[in-house]
Amino acid sequence: MAVQKILDADSSLGDEHMIVDRIYSAVMRQTLAPMTKLSESTICDSFGVGRMKARRALLLLASQGIVELRSNRGAFVASPTQKDADEVFEARAHIEPSLIAQVSERIDAKGLAALTDHIEKEKAARRTDNRQEIIRLSGEFHVLIATVSGNGFLIRTLRELVTRTSLIVAMFGSGKSSCCREDEHEKILGAIQARNAERAAALAREHLDHIRMDLDFSRSHKTQPDLVKLLRET
Repeated sequence: MAVQKILDADSSLGDEHMIVDRIYSAVMRQTLAPMTKLSESTICDSFGVGRMKARRALLLLASQGIVELRSNRGAFVASPTQKDADEVFEARAHIEPSLIAQVSERIDAKGLAALTDHIEKEKAARRTDNRQEIIRLSGEFHVLIATVSGNGFLIRTLRELVTRTSLIVAMFGSGKSSCCREDEHEKILGAIQARNAERAAALAREHLDHIRMDLDFSRSHKTQPDLVKLLRET
């Protein structure tokens, strides 16, 4: 109830959503490490907002699973465990192959154009070896599939699952698993373009298996030393 009162205190949440989007972007690029402390004062200094807006932004981030709120300690970027990773990939394995098969059968020209444009952006990022952009686009391809489906609930669900996956990869990823393998999104797009729902679903399952297999649960991670600078530049 207390959380809802704070969120309802001001119907204008433009600044808060901007903060959420910027932190989401930093997580998607894997530049904001799990377990990084996000104090209200850091949010205020980074975005030039007051403490109430910073507090509401952290509550919104917590509701999306991006931030963990710890009693008497504050807010921290979520730090998934191996069990969390297993559950996230299990959920994605249930959802994404079926979703991609459905998209293959129903997609229109506008949706195909959006996916094709996204793949071209991924290729461009790889040509220039823009690591952060490669990582961001790799994750957002999966959210775009849900967006093309037009199902608002699935868009929100995939966004949260993909964000959690980015945190999992940031925490446990080996050197080769910081982003999706180079040609797998293009193969999925090819199956969608061919309206081959069965192949698209099989490729999606294989793709998720590859991401999961590349994780190393003995790996440690580093925190970001200059949060204000990072968040301002995101």
